Amino acid sequence: MASTFVKQIMKTNVVSIDENATVQDAAQQMVKSDIGSVIITRDGIPFGIFTANDFVRIAAKGNPLFTTLSGVMSTPLVVISPEETLWEAAEIMSKKDIHKLPIQDKNKIVGIITASDIVQICSIGSDSEMGKICDAILLKIKDTNYTLEN
Repeated sequence: MASTFVKQIMKTNVVSIDENATVQDAAQQMVKSDIGSVIITRDGIPFGIFTANDFVRIAAKGNPLFTTLSGVMSTPLVVISPEETLWEAAEIMSKKDIHKLPIQDKNKIVGIITASDIVQICSIGSDSEMGKICDAILLKIKDTNYTLEN
């Protein structure tokens, strides 16, 4: 069975922002770029991630928009190589209970894959090889009680 690699389906519109920027800065960047997360850097090195879900949690707690990202980002940054397979990406996302997985080549984030991307790939068709791969991924996710709703 042929493997599908992360580099074949990753999105490359990834935005980085410094850890000293504010929640509002990150939210504005996400709206401007029409994305659901930003990569947080420390001295130019990828260090964490801030997602739309993080924003909702912060707002629910009543944290001000001028809170710096260093105190509210998700860290450590979980990444995968572009040479890894879709199966490996889904397994990492399931085990770590994350919905966005940055793709790192050397010390640079070159893309991102999301749980939604995996679902979209799975909708290609059940008769294709990809459909068989996706069925196996979805069964594995189901076995670990992973949900795509979080």
